[in-house]
Amino acid sequence: MDDPILKITGVTKRYDSGFEALRGVDLEIARGEIFALLGPNGAGKTTLIGIICGIVRASGGTVIADGHDIAAEYRAARAKIGLVPQELATDMFETVWSTVTFSRGLFGKPPNRAFVEQILRDLSLWEKRHEKISALSGGMKRRVLIAKALSHEPTILFLDEPTAGVDVELRRDMWAMVRKLRESGVTIILTTHYIEEAEEMADRVGVINRGRIVLVQEKTALMKTLGKTTLTLELAEPLDSLPEALALPGVELADGGHRLNYTADGAAEHASIPDLLRRIDRQGIEFKGIETRRSTLEDIFVDLVRERS
Repeated sequence: MDDPILKITGVTKRYDSGFEALRGVDLEIARGEIFALLGPNGAGKTTLIGIICGIVRASGGTVIADGHDIAAEYRAARAKIGLVPQELATDMFETVWSTVTFSRGLFGKPPNRAFVEQILRDLSLWEKRHEKISALSGGMKRRVLIAKALSHEPTILFLDEPTAGVDVELRRDMWAMVRKLRESGVTIILTTHYIEEAEEMADRVGVINRGRIVLVQEKTALMKTLGKTTLTLELAEPLDSLPEALALPGVELADGGHRLNYTADGAAEHASIPDLLRRIDRQGIEFKGIETRRSTLEDIFVDLVRERS
């Protein structure tokens, strides 16, 4: 990858108890992409983000954030990173305007009223700027966390479970907002339990399990190579056995011969399903119903974690 904005090499984290939260993580994030990091609870997602953001100290390895080593050049590296934490932790008795401008000052940025105003307008917070955070809805509080993370003009933004606990409509609004941030040049790394969030937004997907990155792939390629399409035919008359002409990999009878199922992998499906239907027609087999189902990213994720755990 040419000039990755984030380069993680051999990162490990071992606690005093002997537990290894991360075991030799290597990962590169391209400038300007949306990258989804998926993994079950305890897989190491939060630990990895904590190390990159300077909250957790790594036991080994290096992290380069937009050209700066997070250990040797902590302040410069941290200034490049914005973090939207999962917890709604902020000063509830401050106003929206005060808490966002204060966050900007924490990173040594000079006051810039116009910039902060634009962030608040982009996040639909401008009308709420004089309200105390305690008076806001959960969705608005989450928007404030994003505004705080963007206040110092980072080039890398981490979203840790950004839409946890918000309703579907607000989730869609936030997806649109994330795309707008990417268009402005911000690189976005998100962790999520909502697989459809990664499916909707990400350019690439990484899966972490038991402290190791088990897969990183471009999303559409991942779904093509690891996804499956299942074809189910409800037969007009049951079959006692599968005709020899239909004895193909992935083809089976079900429901006492009343259904014929075919599962095709992502790479073969376009050629295999039409061929199967032609074979069925030549056998004179009639069917009264047909249903297809394509794997979701969640199906692929569950299979990956099961296979590699």
